[in-house]
Amino acid sequence: MTAIRITRAWLPIVFSLLAPALGAQTDLPRVTVTEPAYIRHHGGYLISGDFKVDPRMPAVVFPAQALVKDDILSIQPVHLSDDEYLVLQECAVADCSLARVVRVWNAGGATSIVQNSENRIWIQHENKYFIWLKRLPEVFSVVEWQCGSCNSRFTSFQSLSPPLTLLPTGELAAHYRAELDKAEQTDPVPVKSEKHEGATFVVTFVGGSTVRIKRMHAAS
Repeated sequence: MTAIRITRAWLPIVFSLLAPALGAQTDLPRVTVTEPAYIRHHGGYLISGDFKVDPRMPAVVFPAQALVKDDILSIQPVHLSDDEYLVLQECAVADCSLARVVRVWNAGGATSIVQNSENRIWIQHENKYFIWLKRLPEVFSVVEWQCGSCNSRFTSFQSLSPPLTLLPTGELAAHYRAELDKAEQTDPVPVKSEKHEGATFVVTFVGGSTVRIKRMHAAS
């Protein structure tokens, strides 16, 4: 597998990929063709599936246009395996050498308490956001028995870390410290295929897990 781990050499690429994109255009002799946006209108919102995966970073899904304050980001995992964790991060510093975990989903759903919807995120400020999938060690029943307060999957994570890094915390993570240290050195799961279904971006990762993504922006 081609390594896609974030190193200092990759940071300029990450930053450029996550920067606000201009409208996609193709210039032909005496003709300019503008790619149509994957947009529909509903309930006062423009609903868009204008997300992309860049071949240079084949595990990262990001919006083609930067998310801004009061956007609503919808991320719906259709299926995740027991060892898979879907991650939404945002850049925490200008060069994106440090990122903040916004939300994580495992096979049981969102891992943090969500008031309105576990699959909708209200964007509080304009920033560079990106979505990726990570495999972590599976939790076995013997460890659950030894750790009375533990869940069957990791549910708490370090808030700040390098981009494309997910660091579980808590008692369950302590039981799996050696395995997690190894997993930290492995790459995120690459995207196998992507497509648009109307105003929804549908991405399938290697292994078969599928996620449906769209952005809702106030029409006014």
